[in-house]
Amino acid sequence: MDKYVLLEDRGFVSVAGEDRRAFLQGLVSNDMAKVSPGHAAYSAFLTAQGKFLHDFFIVDLGDFLLLDCERERAEDLRKRLSLYKLRSKVVLGTVSDEYRSLAAFGPKVAEKMRLTEPGQAVEYAGGIAYLDPRLAAMGVRFLLHPGLGEDPLVAIGCIRAEPAEYHALRIANGLPDGSRDMVVDKAILLENGFDELGGIDWKKGCYIGQELTARTKYRGLIKKRLMPVEVDGPMPAPGTEVALDGKEAGEMRSGHGDRGLALLRLDAVEKALAEGRPLTAGRTKLTPKKPAWAVF
Repeated sequence: MDKYVLLEDRGFVSVAGEDRRAFLQGLVSNDMAKVSPGHAAYSAFLTAQGKFLHDFFIVDLGDFLLLDCERERAEDLRKRLSLYKLRSKVVLGTVSDEYRSLAAFGPKVAEKMRLTEPGQAVEYAGGIAYLDPRLAAMGVRFLLHPGLGEDPLVAIGCIRAEPAEYHALRIANGLPDGSRDMVVDKAILLENGFDELGGIDWKKGCYIGQELTARTKYRGLIKKRLMPVEVDGPMPAPGTEVALDGKEAGEMRSGHGDRGLALLRLDAVEKALAEGRPLTAGRTKLTPKKPAWAVF
């Protein structure tokens, strides 16, 4: 059965003006040439030192671009982008009440929307629908006007689910959810799967944080990765230290049910799996599970 959720924790920043593409091209980790009315992209905005500040989906609504981001941090994103406006002909706005973000997932939803490639987008119900650019298994995301309610999702045969069910799917697939899983001004994109999930373009020109991101990749400096873990015991709080043989092996991130995400040292994971032993977070045992899409 196909299901949908209303993602009330999503907000929106609009980027209008004739220089909007060139403006974002010099700031974000993905190539704006990929973004069109028929294609959305996943991207990030970093510090000059290549550390995570924001992640978002970029969609083209014709006269302007819309960044689908964390609602409680949307105004922060707008302010940070505005610092680089200078003489660019762009207009930035926080428009979180003007759209609603929904996600539909299940065996037939992409087929119903005639979407076959991650990021592919189509107009729908006066808004836009696109296959999740990160991973097709995450289903179709919708940007719709609030006045429509949820009728457009019911019309394609979806039933409403709780957001926790969607996040359980996200966690099982090993996908981070913004600052919930990536520490602001500390997290590194390559530790969080942005390369494999299509959030970085290695051939585009410079953007903020590009030099250090590229150096990390080409020098093979990634020693930790975010990955799903099976949880045996109470769910550890985000930030709880993960250990192996009493030595620090990583940190917990978000969790739901018997699955969580943890940022783990790869050497500790290799040792734990080779010896058939769990990692621990307090009294809880954790068994790492490498996502099928991940390369490490």
